[in-house]
Amino acid sequence: IFFRQSPSFHQMAAVATTFGTYCLADFLSNFIQHPTQKMDYGYLNQFIGREVDQPFWGTRTQHILGVAACLAVTDHTSQAMFSRHLKAPLSFATHPAAFVLHTFLFIGAGVAAYCAIDAALNPTIEEGKRGEALSSGLYSTYIGTSTAWYEPYVSPALAKIAGPAVANSWFGSALLPATLAYSTVKGVGWYDWGNCGLNDHEMKLNGLLKDLAK
Repeated sequence: IFFRQSPSFHQMAAVATTFGTYCLADFLSNFIQHPTQKMDYGYLNQFIGREVDQPFWGTRTQHILGVAACLAVTDHTSQAMFSRHLKAPLSFATHPAAFVLHTFLFIGAGVAAYCAIDAALNPTIEEGKRGEALSSGLYSTYIGTSTAWYEPYVSPALAKIAGPAVANSWFGSALLPATLAYSTVKGVGWYDWGNCGLNDHEMKLNGLLKDLAK
């Protein structure tokens, strides 16, 4: 009982909830960026009738799990640091400027951390090209993160359209803003829209390899 009521348990539960939200947001953002394309989910492809190439590395599943884990950590770390500095819980309603800064910082730091881990550990990246992969990832992170300024405004805007009950729900205050932010950060930062930004296996799944050869 003590463990379940301890602050550390609640913190871990909050991070786990954020991780799950970001996983779902990343998955849903693929439908915004690639509404008619088939995505490569690695090992999971076999359950949706698609061929498996790489089971994990270089797939959308790796991105979903890896980015969500990094963002969940940087999000809660940044919130704690800002709240300690402000001597009050961080929120967009009470500290809008600080919250927007927090948004830029935690997204940039989280995605950059993912890019660094991917460049260091991904076996599909050639040894001599890991530095290049890291530099490219960090540059795309910089570009993509700059588009996330609007994320804190999504819930207040939704409140005017659908009412405060919807805006303050998990969907309105967490999932929807994260899904839209994922779409622009990935879409703009990595030019990941439509038939662009697909990996080689996704090109094959969508019958685009012949078009690419032309």
